[in-house]
Amino acid sequence: MTFETLKYEVQGATAVITLNRPEVYNALNLRGKLDIIEAIKKANAATEIRSIVLTGEGKAFCSGQDLNDRSVDARKGPVDIGHTLETEWNPLVNAIRSSDKLVIAAINGVCAGAGLSVALACDLKISAPGVRFIAGFTQIGLAPDAGLSFQLVKHMGQARALAFSLKGKPLLAEEMVQFGFINEVRATPLVAALELAQELNVLAPLSLEATKKNFQAAAESSWSQVLDIEKVAQRALGFSDDYREGVTAFLEKRKPVFKGQ
Repeated sequence: MTFETLKYEVQGATAVITLNRPEVYNALNLRGKLDIIEAIKKANAATEIRSIVLTGEGKAFCSGQDLNDRSVDARKGPVDIGHTLETEWNPLVNAIRSSDKLVIAAINGVCAGAGLSVALACDLKISAPGVRFIAGFTQIGLAPDAGLSFQLVKHMGQARALAFSLKGKPLLAEEMVQFGFINEVRATPLVAALELAQELNVLAPLSLEATKKNFQAAAESSWSQVLDIEKVAQRALGFSDDYREGVTAFLEKRKPVFKGQ
């Protein structure tokens, strides 16, 4: 399977998805969004893949919606952006969040608009120094979308999230770490992301999947709901071959070999 708007490569047990429209700062048209969704599906379907790294070619990670895309070009008449969200952007961020394999963002350059939504939908995020993160919606007469309202308020609180969204002033990578949006700042984010992926790739795949889903639920559910979610996940993991292997390896003082079973 080849992709028109991105590069898909496998490095060890990691699928590297590189947005490849540097001439428009990796802005996403319809084809670009569909390509990312299909690339994530491809990685999830491959048993030899344990993790996914998402990055961008050139100076930007992703600058959001390609405003030259015919479906959102307001110069040609009224635009149903709600339909664009329903059929393009929301399926994209949901594909990242629902991926069984952890998705690590290697943020090489500017994140703007819904490109910021894409970055924040990833499970772990590593950014280059000084990268600018920009909401930008109100500057073109829109409001944050693709889950960005949820992410901003959760991390910044309502007042600061509102000021960030309305003013259009960028936050730098170093500030994003302080707010808990991203994990760390590294000079070479792709290298750092691949190193992190290698650490994760030797862990039990079912354990990683359950931990990811449990933590997503914990951010959005009540205490009692989380206890039930953890119980269901742990019951399934307890019956897995990987759990048996993990305990056996611990008692035998060796490294476990997990198979995702």
